[in-house]
Amino acid sequence: MGPLRILISNDDGVFADGLRVLAAEAASRGHQVTVVCPDQERSATGHGLTLQTPLRAERADELFAAGVRAWACSGTPSDCVKLALSSLLEEPPELVLSGINHGPNLGTDVFYSGTVSAAMEGTLDGLPALAVSSACFQWRQFEPAARLALDVAEQVLAAGWPEGLLLNLNVPALPDGSIAPLRWCRPGVRRYVDQFDRRSDPRGRTYYWLAGEVVNDLESAGAGPQDWPTDVAQVHAGGAALTPLQPELFWRGGLEALGGLLRVDLQRGR
Repeated sequence: MGPLRILISNDDGVFADGLRVLAAEAASRGHQVTVVCPDQERSATGHGLTLQTPLRAERADELFAAGVRAWACSGTPSDCVKLALSSLLEEPPELVLSGINHGPNLGTDVFYSGTVSAAMEGTLDGLPALAVSSACFQWRQFEPAARLALDVAEQVLAAGWPEGLLLNLNVPALPDGSIAPLRWCRPGVRRYVDQFDRRSDPRGRTYYWLAGEVVNDLESAGAGPQDWPTDVAQVHAGGAALTPLQPELFWRGGLEALGGLLRVDLQRGR
């Protein structure tokens, strides 16, 4: 495969190690790499956009490998990709990458993930896009995940990337050579307990700190082939998980499952 124009973003910010390793890996393969990412951490911002304040973007080439062009943007991950596609890039990219996230983006967590949302912005613009996450917040050996992400992206592009497909890659926190084979996966379910910690400030006023502890549900999943493992179970077993996603959120349960809802008089009360 010849050199690609690749746009890379993330939600951990311009100083994140995972971002720099991913950009360096792409550049080392001869690809034309541009980074447009938040100027500070914007984790768990979902698909939020900045509407009430202006966006600012400053060059940050010196933070990255030779040949990588980079901007640090004051907005969310989705802001960054939209700004790149509409204003900063001279030519549209042929691939959008997001990550490498410092921590997993498994199952239902993708709804909150700025990493996945940045990639999804590329999908919404009709571009091949892949989000990649390292499944441990403390792990800093990002090179295996970067190599796997580029291998997957290059192979899928060569095979013909389906329109509207977003790929979500989660790589376990294991050294190179210890990661079990990559598998296609269904999105699992991530459940949390004790999500808010109630505290008091020095003036006695109550505030709440979002914390929570994840309870891994290895089996629960909705859509997807039943012989595929869930992404949660795959990573828990030490393997890399590749999950196909799409922006379409229309109900897939079948109209018969809606039952009597279809007979509700939607005109009543108007």
